[in-house]
Amino acid sequence: MKSALFTGAAVTLGLLLASVGSAQATPAPQPTTQARQHGITKAGDAYMGWTQNKTTTSTNSTASPMSTTAVVEGIDVSSHQGNVDWAYWWGQGKRFAYVKATEGTSYKNPYFAQQYNGSYNVGMIRGAYHFATPNTSSGATQAGYFASSGGGWSGDGKTLPGALDIEYNPYGATCYGLSQSSMVSWIRDFLNTYKSRTGRDAVIYTNYDWWSTCTGNSTAFNSTNPLWVARYASSVGTLPGGWPFYTFWQWTSSPLDQSHFNGDYSRLQALANG
Repeated sequence: MKSALFTGAAVTLGLLLASVGSAQATPAPQPTTQARQHGITKAGDAYMGWTQNKTTTSTNSTASPMSTTAVVEGIDVSSHQGNVDWAYWWGQGKRFAYVKATEGTSYKNPYFAQQYNGSYNVGMIRGAYHFATPNTSSGATQAGYFASSGGGWSGDGKTLPGALDIEYNPYGATCYGLSQSSMVSWIRDFLNTYKSRTGRDAVIYTNYDWWSTCTGNSTAFNSTNPLWVARYASSVGTLPGGWPFYTFWQWTSSPLDQSHFNGDYSRLQALANG
């Protein structure tokens, strides 16, 4: 009798724990219909400028915008590019690359090693970026995850400071359910933590529309953090957040994301060196 009672109690307890565990489990966010149209089919698939990828050719240009100042050409990649032919892109004149390392606190780019090390080995100055999901965890938590998962920095002259990709939410509400002031606080939390971990001020990747909508066009970071602005046009347009100039400008996603660095190669090296 005791054995039967014990067995029954154990089964009941097991079912109860399973029920509690199931209730506490957080399902992976599901991409919106728009995100699916841009190749984001599951959590972790998000990438820089996803709202204007190569399927939206009407906003892309295959000819580099004219510039009267010195620029350095580069690219950014994620798991969508798989194993990248870095020698080819070096031959196309690309001299820097940013590679997606992480998203939220549960995703790591499975191609990160090939992309991050491959760009470095071919001679490029490289950096890593983190796709932010401010509704899933704190800025400090995500910055720590990023810094520990490929987003660190070393003063080897070939490593750029990490970049915070903060833009449209591919999994739901545009501003991730945060107020403008809460979003600014989240970003500050991320940036402060990243700097404490690496000693560097992270680059901020964003665009005018999202930054204005979701931060109230905050000017809180324009004197500390380099701006990487996304605008697929022949001119960079109005910069968000009162930044006096851009450091990087992502101007097209055809045939993959391409950006200008605003300066000559010696200035790019200076950014890498800190």
